Amino acid sequence: MAVKVGNKAPNTLGKDENGNLIQLSDYQGKKVILYFYPKDNTSGCTAQACSLRDNYSDLKNLGYVVIGVSIDSETSHQKFIQKFDLPFPLIADTDKTLVETFGVWAEKSMYGKKYMGTVRTTFIIDEQGIITHIIEGKAVNTKEHATQLIQLIQS
Repeated sequence: MAVKVGNKAPNTLGKDENGNLIQLSDYQGKKVILYFYPKDNTSGCTAQACSLRDNYSDLKNLGYVVIGVSIDSETSHQKFIQKFDLPFPLIADTDKTLVETFGVWAEKSMYGKKYMGTVRTTFIIDEQGIITHIIEGKAVNTKEHATQLIQLIQS
């Protein structure tokens, strides 16, 4: 079941890179950028994470927190955070609960080969936990993702 704009986002998001349970209610009164990406340390995912890192203070000043999600392990996330000095948590959705709940686990194709994977998707969630915007797939500009989000938020 995929979530849509106007839906309330699930409260329980999963465990972060340190094994801490992350819930939307932990961020009560704040707006959340919840972004799903395919894999730590790949070129597009690194560009996207670094764009959010480089503009993190601007996003915070607009009242947003950033949370990343992939199916990689806590250990993989720890290394990714350390290597690129990421200032936000990454949820290790190893059992694919969150990617399936949000409807971003889908059949993909590369070089004619079909496989299941995470569709790059960003959800913007307001202070009440309601999804206000969704950017998905090729619409996500990995290199300029933070700028893309700021423009969307301010429009």
